[in-house]
Amino acid sequence: MARVVAQLSACLAAWVIGVPTALAGDGVASAPSLQAQVEGLLKQQPLPRAAEAEKRQPWRVEVSLGQLDPRIRLAPCDRVKAYLPDGAQLWGRTRVGLRCEQGTVRWNVYWPVQVKVWGQALVATVPLRPGSVVAASDVALAEVDLAASGSPALARQADIVGRTVLRAISPGQSLRQDDVKTRRWFAAGDPVRLNVKGAGFMVAGEGVALSPGDEGRCARVRTEQGRVLCGQPVGERLVEVTL
Repeated sequence: MARVVAQLSACLAAWVIGVPTALAGDGVASAPSLQAQVEGLLKQQPLPRAAEAEKRQPWRVEVSLGQLDPRIRLAPCDRVKAYLPDGAQLWGRTRVGLRCEQGTVRWNVYWPVQVKVWGQALVATVPLRPGSVVAASDVALAEVDLAASGSPALARQADIVGRTVLRAISPGQSLRQDDVKTRRWFAAGDPVRLNVKGAGFMVAGEGVALSPGDEGRCARVRTEQGRVLCGQPVGERLVEVTL
């Protein structure tokens, strides 16, 4: 986290040097104080990091600041506060807000911020055309910017092999969840197996699907006892229910 904060602080310092004179005039917070506010803000935010299972290959985070519209002219301000806007995340293209809280004119601006998160994920090794079915030889692990798209990058062959491609993918391009058709493990009316999991136990059973078993979506299943449960399709006619 400290390394990421330092990177952002360095970018911030470079940006402050080039701000309009209205912002850098008398009465405005100094560049070091602005940096300190942004650093304090970042230390309170959950910066991107790999999950426990990925710590052998930790993510590499790069943060860079864009530029304000050069037409913006900001009045002098005695107290400026940095903040993360509601809904903003330190992931991909985002923004950090600066707000004048004490000055003759109250203003609010947003810095565009680019957060790149490099980690291991699958990329295409051959051109993949819409409608083609992905084979194991069509993909390989490589370092990609996980934050380049809002759709999650796929990192396991089990998540991609056998699935139908929805859009053209070039060699070297990372494979995302929305690049392939959702896998359907069973149809409504099919008999299914149930694994019901709870704290320290698992019970197996059978039932009948009341809705299609699309991967990543809740599937409704009627058990042999007549109960209707919502579970995650995880395999061929297999549903996992977590209590």
